[in-house]
Amino acid sequence: MRIVFLTGIWPPDVGGPATHGPEFSRFLVERGHRVVVLTMGDGEPAVTPCKVVVVSRRSPFPVRYGRLAIGAARWARTADLVYATATYAAASFASSLSRTPFVAKLVSDPAYERARRYGLFDGTLEEFQEPGGARIEALKRARSQALRRAGAIVVPSAYLAAITSTWGLDRSRVSVLPNPAPDIDVVAEPLEPGTFVFVGRLTSAKALDVAIAAIARVPRARLVLVGDGPDRDWLEGLVRESGASDRIEFRGSLPREDALAVVAGSAAGLLTSAWENFPHSAVEALAVGVPVVATAVGGVPEIVHDGVNGLLAPVGDIDAVASAIERIMTEPGLRDRLAAGSRPSIARFSLPQVYGRLEAVLATVADA
Repeated sequence: MRIVFLTGIWPPDVGGPATHGPEFSRFLVERGHRVVVLTMGDGEPAVTPCKVVVVSRRSPFPVRYGRLAIGAARWARTADLVYATATYAAASFASSLSRTPFVAKLVSDPAYERARRYGLFDGTLEEFQEPGGARIEALKRARSQALRRAGAIVVPSAYLAAITSTWGLDRSRVSVLPNPAPDIDVVAEPLEPGTFVFVGRLTSAKALDVAIAAIARVPRARLVLVGDGPDRDWLEGLVRESGASDRIEFRGSLPREDALAVVAGSAAGLLTSAWENFPHSAVEALAVGVPVVATAVGGVPEIVHDGVNGLLAPVGDIDAVASAIERIMTEPGLRDRLAAGSRPSIARFSLPQVYGRLEAVLATVADA
């Protein structure tokens, strides 16, 4: 197949889609497919398993998004399929103009993400599905209109599949396919005992203010934050005010293997998100043999099973997160038992199995 792959972020950006893009592109290339990636970025791509076309973020958003859509339409004229993990309107436009089939991989509700970004809504993803104001309903209509053109919509969790069922889409086109576990060996970075690690984008969705406050309440606990994002300055301010600045470290963005090495040396991964779908960071921590302390939000309970491979806490509950951190550090045998359950719990997420199934979805739509 000749595939045009649209994604919103790409390394050196961090986050789940920035992990999926290079990984799946490399898988497709190794399987004999021709892939060209179109994305937005601040400079040259850090990873190039195939041709990667970057639209500069220096332009205003409407300008760069338009350039992305037009570029995708040009590449799609000679392609068999358009595959998008974000920028669905651009992918739908390219598909319509070129008459090329389109597959979407959803990681969240794009209308919800946009409403949060614009300051139009500050509730939960579930609450967002209820009727809202005119601007919110316009975002929902635009999202659903773009996705209706997709021959298939892949979501990584049953939770998100249930959410999409309210959007007026053809439910027969929606399938659940989890994010794969990394298939790499890492050497754990030695960290001080009681160190917890977060890996990902520093955004409001991750609710890292909860993580910082919880760490501050457990005197011997430490936190390493790997990643970058728009909330970094604010979070650094919270750390300075927390009384735990000597125990909380910002590492910035790291290459994936280096980030996994940090996770592998930790007491546990820490994920205190306010909303989530199927976080790569949780799967990756379990894949390197580390349990996860997380909030029970979205699709997280489909990955992290309380008392089996990690501990779950209610969303926004600082005391509960602090208690889970304390238990990992002090309860005899708990951390080792949870760590022993980590790798077996995600065996069904092997990369060849997951990406083989995704490749089959793309081929079915391309051949339809």
